[in-house]
Amino acid sequence: NLVEHDVLFIDEIHRFNKAQQDAVLPYVERGVVTLIGATTENPSFEVNAALLSRCRVFTLKGLTEENLLTILHRALTDKERGLGTLNLTVDEDVLSAIATFANGDARTALNVLELAAQAAMTDKHITLSLIEEVMQHRALLYDKSGDQHYDTISALHKSLRGSDPDAGLYWLGRMLEAGEDPLYIVRRLIRFASEDVGMADPQALLVCVAAQQAVHFVGLPEANLALAQAVVHLATAPKSNALTTAYSRVQADVQNTRNDPVPLSIRNAPTGLMKDLGYGEGYHYAHDDYKTMQSDDPERPPAKRLEEYLPESIKDHRYYEPTNQGKEASIKKWLEKRRES
Repeated sequence: NLVEHDVLFIDEIHRFNKAQQDAVLPYVERGVVTLIGATTENPSFEVNAALLSRCRVFTLKGLTEENLLTILHRALTDKERGLGTLNLTVDEDVLSAIATFANGDARTALNVLELAAQAAMTDKHITLSLIEEVMQHRALLYDKSGDQHYDTISALHKSLRGSDPDAGLYWLGRMLEAGEDPLYIVRRLIRFASEDVGMADPQALLVCVAAQQAVHFVGLPEANLALAQAVVHLATAPKSNALTTAYSRVQADVQNTRNDPVPLSIRNAPTGLMKDLGYGEGYHYAHDDYKTMQSDDPERPPAKRLEEYLPESIKDHRYYEPTNQGKEASIKKWLEKRRES
């Protein structure tokens, strides 16, 4: 039971569903309790808007490597609550490696140190190889914010672009086994699906989005295979950067034509005055036209251009130029017919 002026602390509040969060709301609204919720997720997505609007959000940043080194040194020398009575020797570069691996989390750093201490009871000397053996991590020195982080994701990206599923799986494994955030990886895979595969295999994007949902739903390590499936799909999919090139062309034209008027025939005409001004006049309702046309491709509408949809100054500009890869080959044939009509 909640009593007035109580402090209600909810750890991992993102695990509360909407109904559970709503149950707390009236007590917060009336000021009966002071709610403190802790979460590792973005509260904008995981906490109900009504509850979030009545709270202040404080972002707690991870500890720096210097902070972690201080904590590790204290643990090694503290004889009452630490490992001081064991008289262990640890090289400074080993402590730095632990601090890097912990990525701002003191509990992780202390757990690694304690496991290593238990394994070093014979010679009392903790080495980097011992830590890697204890943690079963060969990628201990992977820096999630430094060069190795960006070099490794670059290696994954280029392996997929080069259609090498084995290399793609290897670099994926290197990141996951080093503790990389799986959501960071899957965001890059989703981008790749549109940037380097695109309409050559539209299913690629769906596979990657499904992998992202799997990461949220089951978490690691179960979601490792969903990520691996996405990587193999992308590596073996036909490649096309036609969408990337098309949007770059669009961006350039938008900068120069952002004030060009929308063609009258495709403007919205919700009022009589707008209709009198010619808004929507001459517009072809595509469905009516398509009823009388035969399409050569059952997956595409009839290859006929019904009217001009671009501003007058750029009506002949072409942005999307499909390749002959995968599904884009049929799109290319259809689009060539449409543009000739």
